[in-house]
Amino acid sequence: MKEAEGLQGTADQPKASPEALAFLSSIEVDQCLFADSLVTISDSGRELGEFSVSIQKASYENEPCYMVHANSHGAIDNIPCGTSITAYVSSSLETLEQNHHEYMKCLYGKVHVYLLQEVKKQTFTLPLHSIQGFVSEATNFIILRILAQQKKIPEKIMFLSFNADTQLSVATYRELGTKKQVVGKEMVDVFGIEMTISSGDDIQASWHCYFLPDGHLASRVQLGSPVTMNLLQLPPIANKDQKPVFEKKPLVWEEDMELHSKFLDRKEELKAGHSSYVRDHPELKTLLADFMQFLLLRKPQDVFSFAQDFFAPFDFQRPPDSSFKTS
Repeated sequence: MKEAEGLQGTADQPKASPEALAFLSSIEVDQCLFADSLVTISDSGRELGEFSVSIQKASYENEPCYMVHANSHGAIDNIPCGTSITAYVSSSLETLEQNHHEYMKCLYGKVHVYLLQEVKKQTFTLPLHSIQGFVSEATNFIILRILAQQKKIPEKIMFLSFNADTQLSVATYRELGTKKQVVGKEMVDVFGIEMTISSGDDIQASWHCYFLPDGHLASRVQLGSPVTMNLLQLPPIANKDQKPVFEKKPLVWEEDMELHSKFLDRKEELKAGHSSYVRDHPELKTLLADFMQFLLLRKPQDVFSFAQDFFAPFDFQRPPDSSFKTS
């Protein structure tokens, strides 16, 4: 096991811009609570897998927050592989916790497998004030949806993020404009955003993402990758202004022939069942007659307590009440 522990943070450490901090303090995440599902396609047009991302309300340590779940799975050279991200994010887009999991399934029996395992642990300690404006992979999905819905990217917004080597870098967003894209059988307008992770003059990675007007992801591609993620079907349109009205209708079952017929049938069924039970248990009449006779003789003020004492001897799990013994 290799372990590296230390303090990361120097005078050359990048910082988020004031415009980025102002953006984080002014956003509303509730408009981004939906799921996207895209198909991963190679440059030759072959489907390789699926990509999905969802944002929903949740709680973290009994505090309200948002849960972001992104999942990508497919096959590379016929070998199944995938990536899963689950994160909890506050309303100000502070990442409370994020788990990143990658997997690859080996095809045993078809190849010679040599299993090598190396566990590498890295611990980074950063002053809290130095990572203001930090955005994780999960937070990035929320920011992209908000920018797409606004169709405008504020100038000079520069966030902090990690690159592939977990080094603190700069995350920037740039407008790509509007273009046409075929989704299903329709031609729709999509708004493009470029997201870049860079360290100084060294650009680590860039993504081009195009969105529908409501913020649903229409396509996503990492520059230099032969794989593109495309939306194949338009999501259903939700009309938030129009709310369904359900009128309460009184139920007059006596006027409903079917319900009234069922009521009469059930009534006769119960009466027949009661009569049959009384015939099968003749001691019931004798027991009730004794109780009524004893009740009228004593005329107690508390009828319920008297009835409880009278029938107590028939309960084999409790002794008779002392007051009834006295009576």
